[in-house]
Amino acid sequence: MSEMAEASAARTKVVAAALDLFAERGFDATSVEQIAQAAGISRSTFFRQFGGKDDVVFADHEVMLASLREYLDRTHENPWAAVCEASVLVFRRFAADPELSRRRYQVVREVPTLRDREIVTVFRYERLFDEYLRRSLPGLDPLDAVSFAAVVTAAHNHVLRRLLRGARTPSTVLRRALDDAMRRFGVHPDATPEPRADDVVVAVFPRSMPLAEVTRRVQTQITEGI
Repeated sequence: MSEMAEASAARTKVVAAALDLFAERGFDATSVEQIAQAAGISRSTFFRQFGGKDDVVFADHEVMLASLREYLDRTHENPWAAVCEASVLVFRRFAADPELSRRRYQVVREVPTLRDREIVTVFRYERLFDEYLRRSLPGLDPLDAVSFAAVVTAAHNHVLRRLLRGARTPSTVLRRALDDAMRRFGVHPDATPEPRADDVVVAVFPRSMPLAEVTRRVQTQITEGI
């Protein structure tokens, strides 16, 4: 096992121990010392790795947000599809250990301060997608960016909650929902018809497609045709 994988496994062990204690004793009644003892680490190591009790609940989100920033910093042919793929990456991470994710879901539901933090965390994903689209598509109407980011985030959360409530929910369910979202916005990769080798070319785009996306696709076709 690589050093990075070992570190990830160690963090997961602490998160699992904390969630078990929160479920058994309650969030407020569980101390950092009890979590550290259950996880087999020192109190100082816990604070160094997580910061506090609420931080350990959302530790996976912090790792995922950092991973998505790295993913979205790469070059992607279709920014809209890249946002959707980022959403699927998040879903797959939490679906990989559904029992741990369900324990977290139950703890968060029972603690008002954690529910409030969850709302903020969800907004951080939405803002990340919004900012990426604006950065990748100069001239994009901010309303188009924030609307698409909100739809993707809402679809992801809906499908993930189905999984957390015990339903069998493969990632293909989320992909279908995101494909529908791209079609409604007119930005699905298949939305542009195949070009014809005529002297006069007429570009046809869905009325719902943002102007910045129309510009991107036209520029791409012109560049590829040179």
